[in-house]
Amino acid sequence: MAPGIVEEVLAAAARDDRTALIRLLHPYLHWTEDGRTIRGRTNVVARLAAGPPPAPASSIELRDAQIYRWVAPGSL
Repeated sequence: MAPGIVEEVLAAAARDDRTALIRLLHPYLHWTEDGRTIRGRTNVVARLAAGPPPAPASSIELRDAQIYRWVAPGSL
């Protein structure tokens, strides 16, 4: 896993930095937490803006140097 990018996403979400999130998250992102998957960067950015803060990922997948798949602990 690439821990640096996880911390960058968490920090960008905490400060509501949508520009940074767009740079870090793949357009076709699959974001899984609490047993639910949100698809698409626009939907994930909206979820992050609405809160609560995301949990650190237990696993991620990168594509094109962006997070393509984010799985929070206990989501699988």
